[in-house]
Amino acid sequence: MPVLDPSLGPAALTRRLCDIPSVSGDERAIADAIEAMLREHAPHLAVTRDGDTLIARTELGRARRVAIAGHLDTVPINGNLPIRDVLDPESGEPVIWGRGTVDMKAGVGVQLALAVELSDPSVDITWIWYDHEEVASDLSGLGRAMRNRPELFAADFAILGEPSNGTIEGGCNGTLRARVTMLGRRAHSARSWMGENAIHRAGPMLERLAAYEAERVVVDGLEYREGLNAVRVEGGIAGNVIPDRCTIEVNYRFAPSRSVAEAEALVRDFFSDADEVEVVDAAPGARPGLDAPLARAFVEAVGQQPTAKLGWTDVSRFSALGIPAVNFGPGDPLLAHADDEQVPISQIMSCAAALRAWLTAG
Repeated sequence: MPVLDPSLGPAALTRRLCDIPSVSGDERAIADAIEAMLREHAPHLAVTRDGDTLIARTELGRARRVAIAGHLDTVPINGNLPIRDVLDPESGEPVIWGRGTVDMKAGVGVQLALAVELSDPSVDITWIWYDHEEVASDLSGLGRAMRNRPELFAADFAILGEPSNGTIEGGCNGTLRARVTMLGRRAHSARSWMGENAIHRAGPMLERLAAYEAERVVVDGLEYREGLNAVRVEGGIAGNVIPDRCTIEVNYRFAPSRSVAEAEALVRDFFSDADEVEVVDAAPGARPGLDAPLARAFVEAVGQQPTAKLGWTDVSRFSALGIPAVNFGPGDPLLAHADDEQVPISQIMSCAAALRAWLTAG
């Protein structure tokens, strides 16, 4: 089993975590290593395991409890492990390069170092590290553990260690995927006038999508940008047959002020001329949650103006439980899933310092 030494600090833990391959579905080794580390070095934490999800809680009787979470899995490796220490060519700053550094082993490294270090925080803390984040939502280890052990997730505020360049990103957009189908009538392409071309029927719909101007919506002081886009087109069965079906898969990213039902209604109205509209996946957004007292204190500790999280993250799951939640972690979110993922060591350390100061403030 890989050995994790928390005394080396968050940057060294980031390196070690990244070098344990943990593509979605293969998180057992990293979960085993984290569990062993916690049981050896963190006797102040009550550790529970659900599959490859770990929940480690302080039980100090504090008046308030904070949940701090991070996922263990990565997207597939593509020649970018083992990790390397290099200098950023533009800034000259030391960075850790390789798969998972941004999304999100640096965030997990910060959390693990503090979980072991902080035996007497000013709030009770529930640390959560979970499997299957980078795949379909119904496989999420966080969602599974919340269903299996809901009592372990009660909290007054939550932080998800998604990469945010070391700033606070409040809430998240919702997301909806739909399959929009236009029907036609098959015919031999030599006698095309005998049929009706479903792909041609889909053309005006694609033009309308290309011209669509998504809204910018201010929610609790933060601006969220929406998006409605075609992400896949399927149609045709042979090179000499007029197609009788063309399906456009669309993705709608909507502001957290909208419910899933409202988002679905907008999509169905936009494609009202389609023959079929099937919603295949949807997840609600999360409001910023920055008006909670703990959130305001956290903003002060970080010392930077929060912005909106434009993608979907698991803060949505905490928000659904009535827990205000934000994203906060090292790494540029624009590098998440990129083959040249890299995180500045200084950002790892500054995130750790901000979290430590906030969790130990009187």
